[in-house]
Amino acid sequence: MKYDLIVVGGGPGGYVAAIRAAQLGVKVALVEKDAVGGTCLNRGCIPTKALIASTSVLDNIKHAADFGFQVESYKIDFEKIMDRKKSVVNQMLKGVSYLIKKNKIDLFEGTAKILSKDQVEVMKNDGSLEKIEGNNIVLATGSEPALIGSLGYNGKTVITSNEILDIDAIPESLLIIGGGVIGCEFATIFAALGSKVTIVEAMPSILPMVDSELTKRFTLLLKKRGVKVKTKAMIKAVTEGTDGVSAELENGDLLTAEKVLISIGRTFNTKGLGLEDVGVELGPKGEILVNDYMETNIPGIYAIGDVTNKVQLAHVASAQGILLVENLFGGKKEKMDYSAVPSCIFTAPEIATVGISEDQAKEQGLAVNIGKFPFMASGKAVCLGETDGMVKIIADIETDKILGAHIMGPHATDLIAEATLAINNGLTSEQLAKTIHAHPTLAETLMEAAEGVHGMSIHV
Repeated sequence: MKYDLIVVGGGPGGYVAAIRAAQLGVKVALVEKDAVGGTCLNRGCIPTKALIASTSVLDNIKHAADFGFQVESYKIDFEKIMDRKKSVVNQMLKGVSYLIKKNKIDLFEGTAKILSKDQVEVMKNDGSLEKIEGNNIVLATGSEPALIGSLGYNGKTVITSNEILDIDAIPESLLIIGGGVIGCEFATIFAALGSKVTIVEAMPSILPMVDSELTKRFTLLLKKRGVKVKTKAMIKAVTEGTDGVSAELENGDLLTAEKVLISIGRTFNTKGLGLEDVGVELGPKGEILVNDYMETNIPGIYAIGDVTNKVQLAHVASAQGILLVENLFGGKKEKMDYSAVPSCIFTAPEIATVGISEDQAKEQGLAVNIGKFPFMASGKAVCLGETDGMVKIIADIETDKILGAHIMGPHATDLIAEATLAINNGLTSEQLAKTIHAHPTLAETLMEAAEGVHGMSIHV
């Protein structure tokens, strides 16, 4: 059978693109070698958020006395925590599988190889081969954890985010190599569960992509929670001994832990796809090079999501998939716009950003006004007992248009949506400030920070 569209990879980019194409009335084939939903659903976003939900309940128990409840004792049932995580993933997996069937998408379970711009060979999981043809091919094969030989990865004591989501006991101590988003999320999870956590980061600070003012505040909060943070530190070698796993730093320090988590970034899943034979151009790290229309250098072959040279976020992959399919089959010709992409970090407290930071404004020579509002001045945050953090808004000094927003605090990952909408639609800080926000809500912090752009916040 010949298809209008063949999508290789069933993650949040691939399955979303397939569904939108089916909604537009085209015949779609989806090839997935593992489980639909990709890394995000099976080994990333969803399972980690399920674990964070559990540690959030634990944190509430620890602070129950502050709210008038005496909890004499409690027990952490790690097996139950992990079972709940699996249950959440399975529920979401069933939902995606149902949507694929509902939209009459032909699912091929196996590994794809691109033979030409209109032909894909699938080695099915049962070992058989099948060739399928399509007028358009979309590559959405994603990424996987990056590894360096000297870090001693063995999948048991030296592990990646894949394996840590399936461990059967809370490690007494955990050394995390890499202080990016993944490293910091797992640091907060296992610190809450009682592990002695150390983060080693080569850069001058953890979360180097986040506004430096928020990063400094978050680092202090981590340390208050017992997490050790070592920055400007490089790992020379990791070795396994009788007392655990030892990591030797280049300055001679030796760190020992029961388990080591490698979280130094991700690599692109382009090997074995046959892209070199077809002539698809790759970048220096193996990423598929695409333009703002998600086109590769080969007409009829496109790529979306983590496997490309663009932004590596699940929601970006979904947006790319929808835009591409609507361009192909919906009569549109739109470019991807990356100026208002929210980034969410599910630590405790949460961190969310969109647009440029204060540091980037300085680097770009932009004249800006900055408004800030602390959560300790928010009535709702005080009621919740979650007052750590702040909202920070950056606006152009001449036009007053909002250029960036940065939030660290309760429900930051939800609150960032309003700022994203504002930037995406070119709103000014004055327009945001004059929008009536319900009281008492956490969203009022955005209104107050917008007022603060011109020094007019009421409650601070």
